[in-house]
Amino acid sequence: MSAPFLAGVAAGYGIAVPVGAIGVLIAGLSARTSLRVGAAAGLGAATADGIYAAVAVAGGAAVAGLIAPIATPLRWVAAVVLLGLAAMTARSAFTKPGAAGRPQRPATALRAYAGILGLTLLNPATVIYFGALVLGRGGAGGGVWFVAGAFLASASWQLLIAGGGSLIGRFLTGGRGRMLTALVSSVMIAILAVKLL
Repeated sequence: MSAPFLAGVAAGYGIAVPVGAIGVLIAGLSARTSLRVGAAAGLGAATADGIYAAVAVAGGAAVAGLIAPIATPLRWVAAVVLLGLAAMTARSAFTKPGAAGRPQRPATALRAYAGILGLTLLNPATVIYFGALVLGRGGAGGGVWFVAGAFLASASWQLLIAGGGSLIGRFLTGGRGRMLTALVSSVMIAILAVKLL
């Protein structure tokens, strides 16, 4: 149990620690809304990492081989979605809740979880990463313990990012602070989206 679990923990941190567009989204969401919403978003990303770890353990090379030919279109879809999120985030910097005669839907934990889960699942590199790790270990992925370790490591990192975003959000709760965090977040998301292309 311990060797596969620790291998999963190392793999989970390996995929989660480099802060990319998802990390920026989680931190920005926490800063603008609440720790609860940001934590739900972080758990959505960790769930996707856990799903991909399970897929890699179950299918490894076969799954990576199936995804490789469509990796470019998936990256394009992810980039378009991220650019859309960047635009919506930037727009939110200049609108007040309920502006333009229509009520804005408040961010909820469930929406944040589902949105980040879906967006993270668009990243084909994650399953290829886990597949390569499983293959590198001679196909001995460690089963459920590897997956549990990967999920828990990713979840702990994503929750740390959400907590950091929430802490920053407490210091930037005024109108200018919300505008600044929304603009910075949208610019970073857009840059990361362009890097996918």
